[in-house]
Amino acid sequence: MVVYVCNTYGQYITKVKSPDKDIILEFNVNQEGQPVYAVLKNKEPIITASRLGFKTEEADFSQNLNIQSTSVNAFQEKWKPVWGQSSEIENSYNSLTVHLANSTGDLIFIEFRVFDDGIGFRYAFPELSNHHTLTIRDELTEFGMSGNHTAWWVPGCWDNDEYVYTQSKISEVDASYFQKGYPYSHATTITNKNAVNTPVTMKTSTGKYISIHEAALIDFPGMSLLVDTMNYTFKSHLAEDEIHPNVKATIQVPFKTPWRTVQIAESAGALITSNLILNLNEPNKLEDVSWIKPTKYMGIWWEMHIGKSAWDLKSGKHGATTGNAKSYIDFCSANSIPALLIEGWNTGWEGCGNANREGIFDFQTPYADFDLNEVVRYGKEKGVEIIGHHETSAAVSTYEKCMDQAYQLYHALGINAVKTGYVGRIPGHRHYDQYMVNHYNKVMVETAGFKIMLDVHEPIKPTGLCRTYPNLMSGEGMRGQEFNAWSDGNKPSHNVTLPFTRNLAGPMDFTPGIFDLKLVKYKNHDTDFSAYDAQDAAAKNVSRVYSTLAHQLGLYVVFYSPLQMVADLPENYKGNPAFQFIKDVGVDWDWTKVLDAEVASHVVIARKEKGKNRWFVGGITGENEHETTVDFGFLPTGKKFKAIIYQDDPLTDYIQTPEKYLIKSAVVTSKTKLGILMKKAGGFAVSIME
Repeated sequence: MVVYVCNTYGQYITKVKSPDKDIILEFNVNQEGQPVYAVLKNKEPIITASRLGFKTEEADFSQNLNIQSTSVNAFQEKWKPVWGQSSEIENSYNSLTVHLANSTGDLIFIEFRVFDDGIGFRYAFPELSNHHTLTIRDELTEFGMSGNHTAWWVPGCWDNDEYVYTQSKISEVDASYFQKGYPYSHATTITNKNAVNTPVTMKTSTGKYISIHEAALIDFPGMSLLVDTMNYTFKSHLAEDEIHPNVKATIQVPFKTPWRTVQIAESAGALITSNLILNLNEPNKLEDVSWIKPTKYMGIWWEMHIGKSAWDLKSGKHGATTGNAKSYIDFCSANSIPALLIEGWNTGWEGCGNANREGIFDFQTPYADFDLNEVVRYGKEKGVEIIGHHETSAAVSTYEKCMDQAYQLYHALGINAVKTGYVGRIPGHRHYDQYMVNHYNKVMVETAGFKIMLDVHEPIKPTGLCRTYPNLMSGEGMRGQEFNAWSDGNKPSHNVTLPFTRNLAGPMDFTPGIFDLKLVKYKNHDTDFSAYDAQDAAAKNVSRVYSTLAHQLGLYVVFYSPLQMVADLPENYKGNPAFQFIKDVGVDWDWTKVLDAEVASHVVIARKEKGKNRWFVGGITGENEHETTVDFGFLPTGKKFKAIIYQDDPLTDYIQTPEKYLIKSAVVTSKTKLGILMKKAGGFAVSIME
């Protein structure tokens, strides 16, 4: 498991292997006393010799370090998540902890864990003799790549991740375009033209896949990565606020940093099924989890994005009225959709555009045309849960003053889920800085205390904390479906990149299921928007949904979230046979298998619904059509099952005829193999039941 080899500095090269012995981590201290590590898989370099260390105001942990001692350990367990892509997760690794001292005797520890699917490491600062706090100036962690890999990335922005993924060589990473100004109201300046946010995913020339991210982000700023495009190296780039320049964080010692993670896979699909991020988080801290229920939900939401209605009352077309909410509840009840999100129910939306947005929301006062108590009562009568909504408009100080009473209100009404939002700039802060990380985590903990599930929009990126606090159900943190309503839209390759990038970090609330794909006006086409404010839509000149209807169905299986939205308007589902798949598809799983996948090209995934003999398969494509073969070998042997297949029609075209699809039924067994052609930006979905 561990090998020691003396080097010229008088230190020892330490090698730790993964349980299957395929991955090797090497640790060393070089001649300048700088800690260095490297990673190999099957003898192929994954991470070349890369620096570790920190610079703090009180102590220097960047050089002149000596190894004081090392310890090794092997660990193996199986644990059951409250919800997830599988009902049981194996957590097996070999670990190495290195105790280092600087020239003044101050200590820093580095703990490595080596899994079969990658590595994680973190720093620990013990108590210091003269200091109770450390002021972090810089983290020196590097990830040196062995070549000029193909990378999929979004620019390094400390305020959001809502960008279309770019595919390029590492040497070509350049976010200059985004620095010029991004056409979205709450996007902000990119921190560096050669910075990327994590997860950043790569493919080597030998066909291996690598994804860099972090896990268990607590009381520390989020990490983006500076890219050395000449040497193919990524360096930690910690977010800082706007009040204390050049100070990344202030920490109380003893302290452990978040884990820095490198997922390594032989196939694109193996990235999706990796549990490394979850395994590096602490076990569930909630004793009672009976109230945590994965679910599908509709929303008074899409109609605002496409201009049918609005969030504010003064607009004259307020969407969150008592009558409209009851109409949605009736549809949900009739179609077994368990929950309804209601946005724009509370006063204050008229002030969202103010320069100073503090104090505009109190999260308790409804608009005059919305009776909160009556809507909740009616929902209970119809068997439909209400999902509350707290748009903070980035007025974080106001939210922290109000949120306790707001959660009390929801708890008293029996509302056990809330969607939060943080649109806009936070005065003095960035969404990824230490202050905001602590705020997001505070909301996570406090909602758990009120037995409220949480869906965070404009969030800090997920880092697996949903294992520790499983009420943290889902979040945005990527360019989702809403951009198809009022921007230049998401290009087809975007959706087939997300499973290998953002979704690796944790569940994502993409909001799939748009059926009226021609409703949204797009450039240079005269699509009918007359039913919903055609003049406004033409003025915005916004884009359409760049996918087929079968693609929208496939998203329910391909994109993972235990809260899964049924995003379109009720009238667009009525009478459409394809809606049956959305009604049937599960949201919580016993297992997940990736059947066919390549980053930015296509994804086909099969999942078994938790505790039921029901299986679902979904597939999506990007810029090119793809023919796949679904092997039903995952089914129990010796039995026959009925499969309903929803797929692109031969005449389907995602621009001209996106809503054309076919529905077929077939009897399948574990020996069945079914060929399916997915058109450009297309897809398919299969439901299998006894």
